Amino acid sequence: MPRKVRSELHMGDCLSVLQGIDAGSVALVYLDPPFFTQKSHRLLTRDRKREFSFEDIWASHKDYAEFLYVRLKAIYRVISQTGAIFFHCDRNAAHIVRSLLDEIFGSEMFRSEIIWHYRRWSNSQKGLLPAHQTIYYYTKSDEYTFNTHWQEYSPSTNIDQILQQRSRDVFGKSIYKRDSFGKVVSSGSKRGVPLSDVWDIPYLNPKAKERTGYPTQKPSLLLERIISISTQKGDTVLDPFCGSGTTLATAILLDRNAIGIDVSEDAVKLTQERILNPVKSVSPLLMKGRDAYRNVDTSILPLLQGLDYIPVQRNSGIDAILKEGVNGKPTPVRVQRQNETAIEAAYKLYNASKDKGADMMFLIATNGSDGIYPNSCFPKEVVVIDSPSMSIGRYISGLKDIN
Repeated sequence: MPRKVRSELHMGDCLSVLQGIDAGSVALVYLDPPFFTQKSHRLLTRDRKREFSFEDIWASHKDYAEFLYVRLKAIYRVISQTGAIFFHCDRNAAHIVRSLLDEIFGSEMFRSEIIWHYRRWSNSQKGLLPAHQTIYYYTKSDEYTFNTHWQEYSPSTNIDQILQQRSRDVFGKSIYKRDSFGKVVSSGSKRGVPLSDVWDIPYLNPKAKERTGYPTQKPSLLLERIISISTQKGDTVLDPFCGSGTTLATAILLDRNAIGIDVSEDAVKLTQERILNPVKSVSPLLMKGRDAYRNVDTSILPLLQGLDYIPVQRNSGIDAILKEGVNGKPTPVRVQRQNETAIEAAYKLYNASKDKGADMMFLIATNGSDGIYPNSCFPKEVVVIDSPSMSIGRYISGLKDIN
């Protein structure tokens, strides 16, 4: 039976609220403060009935640093000797945050620079697409709580690496360990490899059950990992910029006590709602793996060789999209399957493409059973082209007819 956990929620500046929290009483502080984006953040909920917003605009780097410094000092006081801080930031102010954490916690207490990697839709900016954020992990002392997590071996790992212990020879070279009889020593039970500092966790799906409409909401899966790594059941987790309440809701689901603080009345109300009904979304992507979504029929790809195209996954009517479309519009391509007629293939392509803004679609015919159909039977947008095997077959048939 889950233990009874407590939660506290405070509205106000965390600098003043932290003064009322006992020193050394918090096992984990996770904070996701303003990122120095110099923007106003606003977002409507899915039903368009509620808007959440906050300002992330600062006069200078110095003002931002001073804002964080005094609050990090207050946070340091409440963290226990076995506790930790996870500071979430992005490229805008990571250099400022790292410098402050080194000064307040000590550079020797730095444990990891965690890279949260995710896939995002591309945009039109000039340069590399931002696809990660940074989480700095520091502890209060060397005697800190840490629960090792394991992940699967890399597909490139060979069986010897999994089954056998390794050691170093007199030259410092890594070798397989052997006993006094020259036999390879087994590595024992297999748990996988320790979790790395690069976390591939999907960005929160717009349709996720836990989605609230808060502009900077983070996925529960991310907080679940942080909390489970650095705390035990019954410990207290603090989020001094709790925003949408993800940290508190996740902590409660994991049988941890939770304290949240935010200056926004809307954020506090939202967090209160989530505390009363904590929900965590399941990620099919993490459960199945990215390769599970690679379902394009690889047997048809050779017929597209020479074209500059993008393979299309998870679509039963389109196999590829040409990178250079016709008239600046997307140009879908399909290869006829052996179990379908050209007419069937053409309409599968057309039905899958008609709402994509395409003026022209290409069907590559692979068998000649449809020669009886006139061109008028095909959608006018679909251009039918013979595959090499079809072209050669027709040519040979023509030679036979001549002879």
